[in-house]
Amino acid sequence: MAFSSRSLTFSFLFLIIQTLFFLSQAQVPDSETFEFDNQGDFGDYIVEYGGNYRALQPFASPFQLCFYNTTPNAYTLALRMALVSSESQFRWVWEANRGNPVGENATLTFGKDGNLVLADADARVAWQTNTANKGVVGFELLSNGNMVLRDAKGNFVWQSFDYPTDTLLVGQSLRLGSKLVSRASAENNVNGPYSFVVERKQLGLYYKSSNSPKPLLYFSSSEWFNITKGTLVDVSFDGSEQDDGYSYYYSLDYNLANPTGIGGRYLAWSKYNGTLTLLRLGMDGNIRFYTYNDKVHIVGAWEMTYILFSRDSEDVSECQLPERCGKFGLCEDSQCVACPLPSGLMGWSKTCEPVKVTSCKASDFYYYKLEGVDHFLSRFTKGDGPVKESTCASKCTKDCKCMGYFYHKDTSRCWIAYDLKTLTRVENSGHVGYIKAPKKQ
Repeated sequence: MAFSSRSLTFSFLFLIIQTLFFLSQAQVPDSETFEFDNQGDFGDYIVEYGGNYRALQPFASPFQLCFYNTTPNAYTLALRMALVSSESQFRWVWEANRGNPVGENATLTFGKDGNLVLADADARVAWQTNTANKGVVGFELLSNGNMVLRDAKGNFVWQSFDYPTDTLLVGQSLRLGSKLVSRASAENNVNGPYSFVVERKQLGLYYKSSNSPKPLLYFSSSEWFNITKGTLVDVSFDGSEQDDGYSYYYSLDYNLANPTGIGGRYLAWSKYNGTLTLLRLGMDGNIRFYTYNDKVHIVGAWEMTYILFSRDSEDVSECQLPERCGKFGLCEDSQCVACPLPSGLMGWSKTCEPVKVTSCKASDFYYYKLEGVDHFLSRFTKGDGPVKESTCASKCTKDCKCMGYFYHKDTSRCWIAYDLKTLTRVENSGHVGYIKAPKKQ
């Protein structure tokens, strides 16, 4: 007997209503609910960024949930990694409320409705999982560092792995459009200027400042793998045992769609089972892997097993980091070698910065020339062109925010710079830069 479209529609609606009713009836058992208060004595051990911390009950070796602060009465709910027995620094691998701190007597509550809520003492909600009445029946901190809320079938309704801050753990993925964001500074726990972003064809490292209309690309995963067909779905930080257990390899692996495909690249290895490894986007914009050896019971349980921008790198040096030489500086062989001022190449120091141009009128400023230099933009972006050098100059002159322009005479390509930061000395004298400076009145 054939079913009418009306009958099929009714059956579908009934199924949806039945599912919603089931979810609304699912509750967290009283034995699974909890409330933790941010009060009491601080822990005694060394933690990242030199903060104070209070450890909470959720623990899965070597991970533990904590409240911590780096300034008084401004606490972050975070997951730490390391054990007391290792006498090693605790590192923060996930944060719930970066940039939105809570104070003393704040609470972390997991109620019968399945919502995990961080609230200040005055009941202001600083962070939540938004999982109320969605079938959650339990909370669990897993041994891989993933904090999950699960339903009656064991499925994850919410997981911290989907909401990283500046860190990926082994087995964790970044989806298309998602990103890691650096911390501003050790003292200031807000988003910093660097991001690690999954885009359609690449992983990109970006630098953002108030003078830039958009984030500036300073590294592309074309150095690791070249995607010509398909679109990135996600990228995973993975580890695998090699050599019959004598070493452990770390890789970034990706999934593609349209057409489907997989790929990746090994980047580092350790001499022991390195399941407990993190990928960190640092405050300086560099990518590093830190591997924790939970069998070591002395200071030094952490080992840096990979660094992207290094002095020994054959691909990219530290000179490619936008702030390697602070506000302004010329970099060579990973060293800040000069402060390129209108008066010439002066000795570099942390106080080196571009001469400020206060007027947008072309008659009030001029350009001084630097030969054999590249801006960090020119390594991984195409710039404009081919264009004439005069066209490049005109574009910068007409743009009040432009601080200078860079031109490759061999390719006739042009880059407009809204931030100068670190310039790299190169052998090709046809790579030139022109920096704005005010005319003497």
